[in-house]
Amino acid sequence: MTAGTTVQAPDGTEVVLGEIGTRALLENSRVRVWEVSLGPGEAQAWHLHHNPYVVLCLATSPCHMDWLDGSPARQLSETIGGSVYRPVSPVHMLTNDGDSPYLNRLVELLDLGEEASGTPYDVAPGVAQESGFTEAGEISAKTVVDEADVRVQHVTPGAGESLTWRTGAYPALVVDLDLDSPTVTYLNPGESHTLPTKTSQAPGFNLVELRYYST
Repeated sequence: MTAGTTVQAPDGTEVVLGEIGTRALLENSRVRVWEVSLGPGEAQAWHLHHNPYVVLCLATSPCHMDWLDGSPARQLSETIGGSVYRPVSPVHMLTNDGDSPYLNRLVELLDLGEEASGTPYDVAPGVAQESGFTEAGEISAKTVVDEADVRVQHVTPGAGESLTWRTGAYPALVVDLDLDSPTVTYLNPGESHTLPTKTSQAPGFNLVELRYYST
């Protein structure tokens, strides 16, 4: 992480970098998960990404991204349950231009960036290659990111419905998008996780599969 590092803008101004998120929610040798929370009109500090990352939207508001090198600002319009996969990127900052709070989960993929441990991942014999739900029948899950390295699905169980999801031959994360219980759970290859049952219709869950481990 580079928070506290001083960099120089094109006009010669010195800028002290901040963290890439508001607070860290989960961290191990494979991933680091941040919360990014911005109130109306609030902006992040300038920051730098050294690892590819996935952004998962929990609460949306119009935002824009400024770049320290003077590149044109990028306007962002996200949807709850949506996701985007980004490579490492130059120094930038995010500003909430709207009247509503903005909230996301930002998953740093450490194994694909400068913080890679280089430690291979062991998969127990007999673990199925692909992930899936243990319940019989077809479960409606929308794929919102489908890259060679990472896949993100959005699933919205009905009120009172209980679903159990099993990872494939790669680790994964389950992100609860319910603002009353926005938990993040890390799963090893072949592990299962029962999605918390909701008493009413909720925003659902993002299932983040780290497919670069797949063999």
